[in-house]
Formats: sequence, structure tokens, C-alpha cells
Amino acid sequence: MAEIKHGNNEFYIEENGKVIGRIQYVPGGAGKDGKEIITVTHTLVDEDQNGRGLGKKLVYRIGDFAKEEQKLIIPACSFAKKVLERKEEYRDVLAE
Repeated sequence: MAEIKHGNNEFYIEENGKVIGRIQYVPGGAGKDGKEIITVTHTLVDEDQNGRGLGKKLVYRIGDFAKEEQKLIIPACSFAKKVLERKEEYRDVLAE
């Protein structure tokens, strides 16, 4: 499995020199508790990569990033919202 890399406001998976999946976010201001907020805008995986769980892995990675960096997530991307809400360990990074 290719590693997930951090780029400019995105995490992505590259395989054989080609990006096959990415999750993008937009940094925002601070929330009411002082934590910085990021808005997840898109989770994209190449159609020929469906079934490998890459989208979920990208969402989990941004959830881990939010925890590591003390950030909160606004999941504007419906896929990311669904995945984060289903995993109890990521519910605390969701901005209300």
C-alpha cells in the first residue's frame, strides 16, 4: 500500500507516480474554543481504485491530523462526514 502524503491543504495517495486519491481541506479561523478549524471539501479516489478502502484511509488520516494538530473539522464533504461520524474516535474532532 502506498503511503499517504501531505501536500498543500491536502493528503494524497500516489501509486506509480500518479495520484490515485486525495482529500482536500481549507484552513479556517479559530472556533469558539480557540482551536483552528479546517473544512474538508472533497474526497476523491480514481474510479478504477474503488473497493480498496482508499477514501476511508484518507478520511482517517485527516482525522488523525486534526487530533495531532489540535484542529477541528467541518466536513463539507458528505463522504468524510459519514466516515468521521461513524468512528467514535474521530467524533471529538468534528466542529459543532
